[in-house]
Amino acid sequence: MEGAENQRVEAFFEQVFRSHFRGLHSYACTIIRDAAPAEEIVQNIFLKLWEKRSALDIRENVAVYLYRAVHNESLNYLRHRKVRAAYQSHAMRQYKQNEQEKPAEKVVMGELEKRLETALKELPEQCRTIFQLSRFEDLKYKEIADKLGLSVKTIENQMGKALKLLRLKLADFLVMIL
Repeated sequence: MEGAENQRVEAFFEQVFRSHFRGLHSYACTIIRDAAPAEEIVQNIFLKLWEKRSALDIRENVAVYLYRAVHNESLNYLRHRKVRAAYQSHAMRQYKQNEQEKPAEKVVMGELEKRLETALKELPEQCRTIFQLSRFEDLKYKEIADKLGLSVKTIENQMGKALKLLRLKLADFLVMIL
């Protein structure tokens, strides 16, 4: 008995699909103006209908139910497409803005490099050497002390002096870019 019922449901479903697919597809096309997504929408409606066939209780004409479902899915599709377009537009604006900022950023970085180079030249020789070994060659204070034959405490004092002098020399520029 159960097998016969399943066959009847399948036959009914196939008959509904065949008789309504073209009309539903045309209706979806009039709403979204694109045949491929319209076809996908209608197929998804039938897929959902099939998956929920045992729980469905359609109290109205099947065609009315299907057209309402296609209408709602088409509107959802348009809303989603609108959100996606807005996001793409936003992403493009961000990209263009970042591209426009890069030349300005390069100018600022170039100016900072020039000022840093000038400020480093003004440091006492030992102080400059210790700073460059620490910051540009990534040596630890102990490694610098061993390399220069100085105590770690001297390296710490010279780095403190270098940082203080560089802060003073670059303060106006740093305030300008911040």
